[in-house]
Amino acid sequence: MDDVPETRYARSGDVHIAYQTMGDGPLDLVFVSGWASHVAGMWEGRWLARPLRRLAAFSRLIVFDKRGTGLSDPVPPRHLPSLEERVDDVRAVLDAVGSSRAALLAVNEGSAVALLFAALHPDRTAALALVNASAHARRDDQTPWGIPSEAIEQRTQALRERWGVEATLGPPDQLAPSLAADADFVRFYRRYQQLSASPGVAAALAATTFTDDARAILPMVQAPTLVLHRSSDCVITTSHGEYLAANIPGARYLELPGADHLWFSGDTDELVDEVQEFLTGVRRPVRAERVLATVLFTDIADSTHLAATLGDGRWNDLLEEHHALIRRQLTRFRGTEVKTTGDGFLATFDGPARAIRCASAIRDGVRSLGIEVRAGVHAGEVALHGKDLSGIAVHIGARVTDLAKAGEVLVSSTVRELVAGSEIDFVDRGEHDLRGVPGTWRLYAVERS
Repeated sequence: MDDVPETRYARSGDVHIAYQTMGDGPLDLVFVSGWASHVAGMWEGRWLARPLRRLAAFSRLIVFDKRGTGLSDPVPPRHLPSLEERVDDVRAVLDAVGSSRAALLAVNEGSAVALLFAALHPDRTAALALVNASAHARRDDQTPWGIPSEAIEQRTQALRERWGVEATLGPPDQLAPSLAADADFVRFYRRYQQLSASPGVAAALAATTFTDDARAILPMVQAPTLVLHRSSDCVITTSHGEYLAANIPGARYLELPGADHLWFSGDTDELVDEVQEFLTGVRRPVRAERVLATVLFTDIADSTHLAATLGDGRWNDLLEEHHALIRRQLTRFRGTEVKTTGDGFLATFDGPARAIRCASAIRDGVRSLGIEVRAGVHAGEVALHGKDLSGIAVHIGARVTDLAKAGEVLVSSTVRELVAGSEIDFVDRGEHDLRGVPGTWRLYAVERS
């Protein structure tokens, strides 16, 4: 499952359509992306690769690039494929992989393609799942909640100017506000845009898909349908999802928390859980897995006073810089971000020495922002609950951090013993009672790492 699947080509008329398959589940599942994709580039970033691999865990997942995008044959911007031709591409890929019947998972602008395919080929459509989708995105008398024409023109012009150069994920585009400050994600998404299409083709495809109108075919969709929509999506509002569910016979509508329009940002685990349960009747069990890990806590020293002094605007800007710096160091030292806690982070490492060196780099790095952080490190058994952690080792790490001074990296005696011989120097800070933890604990401050 860790290998990138092989790219193959299906013939749709005279056009070559790039596709890949992954997984060997009993259900064929066709993923219909937004207007542009790249089947090889999908696997370059964990944000997109992880949910795709989860889909492939319970299906034979089929991904493809529409004509004119990714690794499929290019098309001139003035001769873009019609909606019917894009449906033909889906059928050609299914024929190439020997699939007589499949479920379709369509996201964003791919919804019109999936809806028309389901209406034209009911015998080949096992089920339909639509994510942040619409039947008709442009505002008119029947769709007063749609995007105004002037806004569509502005978005299209912005694509010509910024596609593959400046990935604007927060305001005004609002594609992935939860990751707008994540430099690694911005780099990945910028490169994914560059691989997926040229600026001219991307803008032309956007203009075309904004005019797609699947409203008339909704009553003809016979397949079981699930409509998933993020509750605060500002690009395609929930009214679009509600309209789909109300006009597709027997469709189920479900809102998920979040504001991200891109399906592979935000809480993708919950989204895939819902798709899996809808398609298979079985939801992924949530099991606590117990592992040995090193936990690192950080927080900004005297943050309450600092926030009051700076005011909301400057404080939020500072937090963004602080978060970006810490994430760069986590990547550098192979740490895994568990969650942010306001002005702090919880992360795990597979080795205590890396955790200490990461904490020291964070401590030194944030001084350029005019702030100090406190950091605490402990190693022990933790329970994994999806992305979250629990267990006594987590509590000890938090309590160690509480006792750290501004600009100090404080570790437990367990960590000090584990890194013996690693040329990390410590200063004994004596024995302490850790609130809620039995016994006394000897703590050590990192002097040189």
